[in-house]
Amino acid sequence: MTVTTKIENLKPTDFASDQEVRWCPGCGDYAILKAVQRTLSEEGAQRENTVFVSGIGCSSRLPYYMSTYGFHTIHGRAPAFATGIKLTNPSLDVWVITGDGDGLSIGGNHLMHALRRNVNFQILLFNNETYGLTKGQYSPTSRPGTRSPSSPSGSIDFPFMPCVLALGAGANFVARGVDTAVKDLTETFKRARAFPGTAFVEIFQNCIVYNDKVFANFTDRDVSLDLQVVATHGMPLMFGAEKNRGLRFDPTRVQIEVVVIGENGVTKDDILVHDETNRTLAALLAAMEPPNHPMAIGVLYSNQVDTYESQVYGQIAAARNGGADLNDVIRRGHTWRVEG
Repeated sequence: MTVTTKIENLKPTDFASDQEVRWCPGCGDYAILKAVQRTLSEEGAQRENTVFVSGIGCSSRLPYYMSTYGFHTIHGRAPAFATGIKLTNPSLDVWVITGDGDGLSIGGNHLMHALRRNVNFQILLFNNETYGLTKGQYSPTSRPGTRSPSSPSGSIDFPFMPCVLALGAGANFVARGVDTAVKDLTETFKRARAFPGTAFVEIFQNCIVYNDKVFANFTDRDVSLDLQVVATHGMPLMFGAEKNRGLRFDPTRVQIEVVVIGENGVTKDDILVHDETNRTLAALLAAMEPPNHPMAIGVLYSNQVDTYESQVYGQIAAARNGGADLNDVIRRGHTWRVEG
């Protein structure tokens, strides 16, 4: 007899574990957690098929707060663990949770190789430009001049731009979001989850204790409309409180410039239309920074190619069906016969 089990529609609260959420009051991580739970609920995810993997840091507490499978691993190595999980069972929905310190410092090498391999999982990088868990040292994304316990005279390091780094490493899906914009962040997470390959999402996350308001120059309510541009595929890259500002490509300097519609003969037809399949455009958008340019939010780049695990399993299948002969492999290339 065949028994049909009805798949349960889970609410966001069904993805919350019984653990006390222990982040500082007002931390941006709370909003990101809610966006993740909301995403899984609205996408019809099932807890037994979902895995969260993290390294070390404030962000890496997240697996404890999810009623799914979870691994709190070692510093910077979450992508390596997640790769093993995905190769072992490709049907699992795997999420990597990391921060700017965990993912871009000790874990930078693992992150880059996961991106170039295109393993089918989501990487959420919480960027607060500080090491929050270990009391506020400067991180790989901290701006020059940042004063911290490890840089009392101000950081002299030039920071990484996570999305620029991801594109340079060969990532095929790169997006950005803001912690408190839960609705928009949820839509970005949905796009990331649906992408067949490594989906990298940088999230601007406020650390209220050690780096409060570090992104206020473009996230505060009174400036966000004028200093954020939402990248939507096929739509003009327009922004501003009156939607009268836009981005135009300047071919003489090979860069993007901000223009105002109605000034100096500029019309809507002059505004760049976002093409998320264009890696060059994505790199230009990812490199923009206030105050001269708005911060680009949303899906900057999306280009579908074969996933790492599909190619691995393809090689295994080929080997089982009369692939390379071991004897030929051993004797391929230079060989020597040793006489007694």
